[in-house]
Amino acid sequence: MMEEFRGKRILVVGFGKSGIAAFDALLNAGAAPAVFDDRDIGKDEPLLFGKLTASGAEYYFNGEPAPDEKWDYVIMSPGVPPSLPFIERARARGAEVISEIELAWRIGRGRYAAITGTNGKTTITTLVGEIFRNAGLKTIVAGNIGTSLVSKAVDADEETWLVTEVSSFQLETIDSFRPKIAAFLNLTPDHMDRHKTIENYAAAKARIFENQEADDFLIYNADDELVTKIADGARSERIPFSLTKELPLGAFIKDGNIVMVGFGANPVSVIGACELKIPGAHNLDNALAATAIAYAAGIDKGIIARTLADFKGVEHRLEFVARIEDVRFVNDSKGTNPDASVKAIEAIGKDILLIAGGYDKDVDFTEYIRAAKGRVKKFLLLGKTAEMIRERALDEGFADEDLITVGDMAEAVSAGAKLAKPGDTVLLSPACASLDMYLNYEERGADFKQAVEGLKA
Repeated sequence: MMEEFRGKRILVVGFGKSGIAAFDALLNAGAAPAVFDDRDIGKDEPLLFGKLTASGAEYYFNGEPAPDEKWDYVIMSPGVPPSLPFIERARARGAEVISEIELAWRIGRGRYAAITGTNGKTTITTLVGEIFRNAGLKTIVAGNIGTSLVSKAVDADEETWLVTEVSSFQLETIDSFRPKIAAFLNLTPDHMDRHKTIENYAAAKARIFENQEADDFLIYNADDELVTKIADGARSERIPFSLTKELPLGAFIKDGNIVMVGFGANPVSVIGACELKIPGAHNLDNALAATAIAYAAGIDKGIIARTLADFKGVEHRLEFVARIEDVRFVNDSKGTNPDASVKAIEAIGKDILLIAGGYDKDVDFTEYIRAAKGRVKKFLLLGKTAEMIRERALDEGFADEDLITVGDMAEAVSAGAKLAKPGDTVLLSPACASLDMYLNYEERGADFKQAVEGLKA
C-alpha cells in the first residue's frame, strides 16, 4: 500500500501530531518527505528537531519553500488552510494536495466508520469504539479525537475497524477516502473564520460520503433539516436517527426506549432511555446515532444495550470534576462553539456560574446568551471574545454586575467558587475554541481541573 509514495517528493505542511505521524509513515515508505511549519521547531522543540535533522529531511521553519519547488504530494495538517498561496502554487505545479485521513486511507487496509458533524463527534466516536470492542471486533479509535489516524492505519489489516472522528478541515482535502459507514450528526455554524459561509462548511462536511457506493451506509440526523437535505444526495444506504419522531427505518425514541428498525425488519427495543448514565437530551441523541452505526456494522442489540448502559461519557464533555461545599464543578471544555455549549447549559439546567469566552471563530453568540437566561446566574468571561460576549449579554438583558471579566482560568474558578451558593454549578463551557490561551481544549480543561483541585488545598 506504500508503493504509491516510494521515491516521491512530498511536503508535509504542519509538524504537529498529525504531521509528525504522516512524516514518519512516509519516511518508512521510502518517500522523501520535507516539512513546513510556521513555528521555529529548532528553538521550541529541540528533541523533535534533532529527530528531523537525523533523518536528513528538508525543512522550512523560517519561510516558505521557494516558488519553483516541485512536489509530487502536499500532505495537509488540519489546522492549516489549503488556500495558502504556496500550497496553491504547489497544486498549480502538479502536486496532489491531500489530508492526513486521505493518506491513512491510501496506506491502510482497514474498514472505516467515520463520524463528522458540528457537535457530538468525540462522544459518539468514543462510544462507538466501545461498542465495537465489546462486540469482539478488532477496533482502532483515532482521528480528530486526539490520536493521529496515520499512526494507526499503518498497522490496520482487512479485519480492522478504524472508528474515526473527522473534521471539516480534514475532509476539505480528501480524494478517494471511502468509509464503509459514514455518520453525519448535525450542522450549525462553526469555524466561520476559515469556511466563511455555512454553505462552504456544509460542503466540506458532506465530503464524508461522496465516495460511498450502494453497499456502504450513511447514518444521518433526520431532525436536522440541512443534514437531511444534504444526505439525499448519497449513493449509499441511508439510515436516519431522530429524537423527535418515529421512523420507518432507523433509530428513534418510542415509549421511553431507544428503538431500531432495520431494512425490512420489525422494530426492536434496544434500551430504556432512563438507563443511560450520560446526562442531557443531546446525549440521548448521541446514543441514537451510535445505535444506528452499530446496527450498520451488524452488532447484536444486547451488546449495544450493555455498552450504552455502562458508558460514562468522555473527558472534557460535561465531566464532573468535584463537589466542594455543595457546589458542583463541571468541565465542558469541549464546548468549543455556541451550539455545543447551549446543550451543556440545558443539561445542567439552572443555578449556573458560567465560564465563557476564548478564541474568536467569527460565530454568533445570540442563542448561547438566550439559552443562559433563567439558567446562568453569573458569566465569568475570559479570552479574546470576553468583551464580545459581554456586549451580546447586555443586549439580551443581563445586568452588568452579572458579567465578570477575569484574567485567567484560576481567577475564573476562584471567582465562581466565591460567588456560588450551595446547589450551584460552576460550569466551564466557553462556546469558543481555546487557541487564544491554550494549545487545545484538552489543555484548557486540564487547567480548569487543576484550578478546582487548588480550591481543596
